[in-house]
Amino acid sequence: MIQIDKKEQSAFIQIIFKRFETFKHIHLQEDWTNILNKLESDQKKLFALHQMEITGGEPALVGIDPQHQSLIFIDTSKESPNGRRSLCYDQQALDERKENKPVGAAMAIAGEMGIEMMDESQYHHWQSLVGPFDLKTSSWLKTPEAIRKKGGAIFGDHRFGRVFVYHNGASSYYAARGFRGMIHL
Repeated sequence: MIQIDKKEQSAFIQIIFKRFETFKHIHLQEDWTNILNKLESDQKKLFALHQMEITGGEPALVGIDPQHQSLIFIDTSKESPNGRRSLCYDQQALDERKENKPVGAAMAIAGEMGIEMMDESQYHHWQSLVGPFDLKTSSWLKTPEAIRKKGGAIFGDHRFGRVFVYHNGASSYYAARGFRGMIHL
């Protein structure tokens, strides 16, 4: 596992703290000292959060998962993270594409980064609490297996004051479509 050097880690934690303050009204007044201890004690998750940051996701603590007693960090950038666009849905779609292949696949890159893609219900939920986001872009969403088996994949965006979820062939890709991630810490 690659780690962030101490100077960069310190600067990144300050960014996370500023966002912690921004979204404090959402995450039940969680104590920053406890969050800092969790961040510093899990270098793998801290590295994944940093990957979210450097690809333009602007990760922030937005909630607590009561079932697992974990902190939930998501990409809060207004648009789909710029460093994670022009991707088809998954590795299978990338492998099947014969011409004009994109640079990668959203699901594969999420796995490499150590993050999870949002599914449709999570996307709707976080849009209602943190959004609106994806006003000019769209984001691939974790697709139900029944849709994926038929060659499709789903994505979402926010237009006309509401969230829309659509479908596309999994091998399609667009300059304005990326993916959003989340981490449970």
